[in-house]
Amino acid sequence: QLQLVESGGGLVQPGGSLRLSCAASGGTLDYYAIGWFRQAPGKEREGVSCISSSDGRTYYADSVKGRFTISIDNVKNTVYLQMNSLKPEDTAVYYCAAHFSLSPRCDSWRYDDWGQGTQVTVSS
Repeated sequence: QLQLVESGGGLVQPGGSLRLSCAASGGTLDYYAIGWFRQAPGKEREGVSCISSSDGRTYYADSVKGRFTISIDNVKNTVYLQMNSLKPEDTAVYYCAAHFSLSPRCDSWRYDDWGQGTQVTVSS
């Protein structure tokens, strides 16, 4: 079981950028799919972006395509989410999660190991 710790959240103005980090311990990310999910108040958790550590295939939700970029550093055992052109509707708690799979499918029910979440607030 992996332990995941997110960081990098905060308050940013619309149009700004943030980079979230997800540091994994308790094992390597080899053969894992790692995803970023978010949950806004009163809404269901949704998959934002997921990546396969084995071949780098990625998935992005339509709402973030062209603005967010997911990447993985296998040496540091860390996954990043670069978020640009942020909008108020991106405000949510962002979680990273992992499951043992070659596929970057981004359904939250597939994921077994979860971090504690980091708050992202986009507001002027």
